[in-house]
Amino acid sequence: MTRAGTRGMSAILKAVSAAVKLVASEEIMPRYLKVAHQRKSDGSLCTEADMAAQHALAKKLQAIINVPVLGEEMPTGEQHAIWQAGGGGMWCIDPIDGTSNFVRGLPYFAVSAALLREGKSVLGVVYNPAADEVFAAEQGKGAFLNAEKLVGRESASTLSHALANVDLKRLSTKLVSQLAAHPPYASQRNFGASALDWCYTAAGRYDIYLHGGQKLWDYAAGMLILSESGGHACCIENDDFAQGDIWHRSVIAARDEKLFAEWKNWIRAQ
Repeated sequence: MTRAGTRGMSAILKAVSAAVKLVASEEIMPRYLKVAHQRKSDGSLCTEADMAAQHALAKKLQAIINVPVLGEEMPTGEQHAIWQAGGGGMWCIDPIDGTSNFVRGLPYFAVSAALLREGKSVLGVVYNPAADEVFAAEQGKGAFLNAEKLVGRESASTLSHALANVDLKRLSTKLVSQLAAHPPYASQRNFGASALDWCYTAAGRYDIYLHGGQKLWDYAAGMLILSESGGHACCIENDDFAQGDIWHRSVIAARDEKLFAEWKNWIRAQ
């Protein structure tokens, strides 16, 4: 994976970052702790803020580059149709990643937007409006935090000293049991917003990351940000992250190469 470059953000990356921030300020934060919610068929939450933000963000992104938009809150059939036809380019957005946190007042949620070409992310922005942090990256041009080159914390020296972000709910029963009984790391967190999990790993706030199954909008922007910060990712099942099922892709990740190898090998040995 590429190392973060030394150049500043491009005009298009700045424009996308500004659009994401504006939508958050106009459509999301005015509804924080004030909006009703309902459950979707998969049990996840959706609010008026999700729908308003998705509509507004789609319009702003298409004004920058006019390609189709695949959003989390679209019907599944529409999502699949856009993906199948989107080889020439498409936006993938999650208007509020971490809606449950948003509804309950936990300040760990984000707006995520990625530009894909031929099915691969070439630009990504993740914005946490509660912390006013914009993580951004462009393929081959590095990763940024609030428009400055992303320079993460130094990683733990070994797996036994690592701070892990582990989402247990889509992992195998055997692996969950091993993680509970014999955790190989020092401490564990999970706050329920995948896009931010990737970015916090890129920034060294987490040393290692594990998730049992993400959808396209969960990883499209964050994966690129980690990659462009010099980080590493694969699936539980295979080393090539891009070969995983786009609608259910497991994640093993770390910024440090040595720690990544140690973490991956431990998981696959279980």
